[in-house]
Amino acid sequence: MSKIQTKLGTLLTLVVVLLNLNTLVAQDSKVVLAESKLVVFGTSNLHDWEINAKAMSGKSSLTIDAGSLKAIKSLDFAVEVEQLKSGKSGMDKNTFKALNSNTYKTINFKLVSVTKITEVSKGNFTVETQGDLTISGVTKRINQTFTVKIIGGKAIFSGKTKIDMTVYGVKPPTALMGTIKTGKDVTIDFKVTYN
Repeated sequence: MSKIQTKLGTLLTLVVVLLNLNTLVAQDSKVVLAESKLVVFGTSNLHDWEINAKAMSGKSSLTIDAGSLKAIKSLDFAVEVEQLKSGKSGMDKNTFKALNSNTYKTINFKLVSVTKITEVSKGNFTVETQGDLTISGVTKRINQTFTVKIIGGKAIFSGKTKIDMTVYGVKPPTALMGTIKTGKDVTIDFKVTYN
């Protein structure tokens, strides 16, 4: 075998390796606050209510092959308790007190395992997971199903979760000397972009 053939073979091998590296990419990313939204919906004996998360953070590590989500290696997400805002200062204070925000500054979700990833359409996936949700210092393992949309270097996670706050030791807030009582269940609706 001539030196030219040897060099050509080495070059072809290098090209094949580089192509394989380009198709299977592990992306580490962080939450893009400006493109993310999380709303907590609840009920009371007077009217329904909602609170918006104004500050959140997190990071993820995804494996993407030619635009297809192959694996989620890690996923962490945190919401600052005192940045949950309803637009009503009295309600916000009651929320912070119920969540014991003086001691526990954040609500956290940490991925434990991915059960299943299903491609719904090109760039759109349904992901079934288990993760640890920590509220007011109490951690519970939950099943969480959400959708993931891959657009370029971004991954958009969205979904809804219903939570019984009393499971986390959170007493539903009251107002006006107990005449207004909130329900124990809340629904968290989120759309979070990682970039």
